[in-house]
Amino acid sequence: MNVLFPPTCPGCGAFVEKSGTICAECWQKLHFITKPYCPVMGTPFTYDPGEGFLSGEALQSPPPFQRARSAVAHFGLARSLVARLKYGDRTDLAPSMAEWMIIAGKELLDDADVIVPIPLHYRRFLKRTYNQATELSRHIAKRSGKPLQPFLLRRRKNTRQQVGLLRKARQRNMIGAFLVPEKEKAKIKDKHVLLVDDVFTTGSTVRSATKALLRGGAKSVDVLTFSRVLPELYEDPTS
Repeated sequence: MNVLFPPTCPGCGAFVEKSGTICAECWQKLHFITKPYCPVMGTPFTYDPGEGFLSGEALQSPPPFQRARSAVAHFGLARSLVARLKYGDRTDLAPSMAEWMIIAGKELLDDADVIVPIPLHYRRFLKRTYNQATELSRHIAKRSGKPLQPFLLRRRKNTRQQVGLLRKARQRNMIGAFLVPEKEKAKIKDKHVLLVDDVFTTGSTVRSATKALLRGGAKSVDVLTFSRVLPELYEDPTS
């Protein structure tokens, strides 16, 4: 099949050895998030402020989750990869994207008892036929050996698409959006949960989901996403 339809880089179209991987040139276009960063929010600092220094967001609006980490900045090629995975049926991209997430979230994975993806509302799932967060989570669980619980968290509101909404509108949109069904609560009671999604924008989605998991009995929640929107550091001309 590869002879007739050889795999190509999703960034530039060049031939690559394996489907879902990117070429060396496009690899250099990804902005990987590395230390120094806020130990809570995972947002990178432009200088090293010292161990334990928290970002303004972590101090002014402490999140319900313990830690958040992302592999890359949501900019340029990373943004394109997310869009193709999410809307373009390119589930073959998930393994490579998940590998980068595993590196970024090693400390979170080490502490996790269970992996839970951000769910889609069933109407959106029927339209899309797959959940991009579950695709990422499946590979992370397989590589780490941690159990995956894709149905533990339920989206009870068919919320508006978050794309294009401002921060306050996003927050209102996600109020009460998630719940842990009664029959699922025993699976997370006193467990350390790793919550997985594709993009961390303002954090409204993962904050709402974290609160639902904690109400459902989880001991703590960490958040791992593929990309992170960082407008103060990266201005995307494609926005």
